Amino acid sequence: MEVVSLSHSVVGRQRRTPKKRKGNSETPGLTKEAVIEAALKLIDTTDLESFSMRNLAKELGVYPTAIYWHVPSRNAVITEMISRVLGGIVPEEQDDWKEWLKQLFRNYRQAIRVHPNVAPLIGVQLVSNASVDLDMIESILRTLSKAGFADDDLLAVFNAVIATMVGFTTQEFSMVPKEEADDWAAAMQNVVASVDDTRHPILARNAGNFANKAFILRWQNGAFSPLDSGFETFIQAVVDGLEVRLSQ
Repeated sequence: MEVVSLSHSVVGRQRRTPKKRKGNSETPGLTKEAVIEAALKLIDTTDLESFSMRNLAKELGVYPTAIYWHVPSRNAVITEMISRVLGGIVPEEQDDWKEWLKQLFRNYRQAIRVHPNVAPLIGVQLVSNASVDLDMIESILRTLSKAGFADDDLLAVFNAVIATMVGFTTQEFSMVPKEEADDWAAAMQNVVASVDDTRHPILARNAGNFANKAFILRWQNGAFSPLDSGFETFIQAVVDGLEVRLSQ
């Protein structure tokens, strides 16, 4: 998979890459691979708010400066993590462009399910652009071009595909409030259980089925309560809509 990394000035200026001086040596056994693996472990076992270069250094058992020999900044670590998480999500080529797109969406969601705390990084930060997967972009464009999309329509549909791939999953795996989590969950459960059937009759009739299984009316994210049927309905609706657009 071809991944093009942008310059450090784009990735972030939190730290400069340290200049290696004669006589200096890197921390024995520490590699870029080890740094990214530790960063993923830290994200997976804590949360985004707790992710810092200082905490990453503690995870690795080194001083923070040792990390900068291998990765120049916090944003650079994030982009490397994103590349790692999303590596291999592009499906094999096939004749049915609609099924190919749905498999791409499913692969992306599955990758995020393994590392759910990474979802907000991809969904809300353009820092994810710092690792540009040109192979993935080319595969999407090739699939859409074979389907018949071209020129401005190709651009519009490409943007719709990326939004579909990232949007639902980002919301499904959005972070649960960290402070007073139990109280917040209990309050949400009480909101759902106490819906007034006079003011909101349809919601009241469906509250039991919607509880913790629908956007807005939940107190856990997709890591604990996945929204499988909603996801499949969503991607099917998008693909059907693109097929209608193509026929026009």
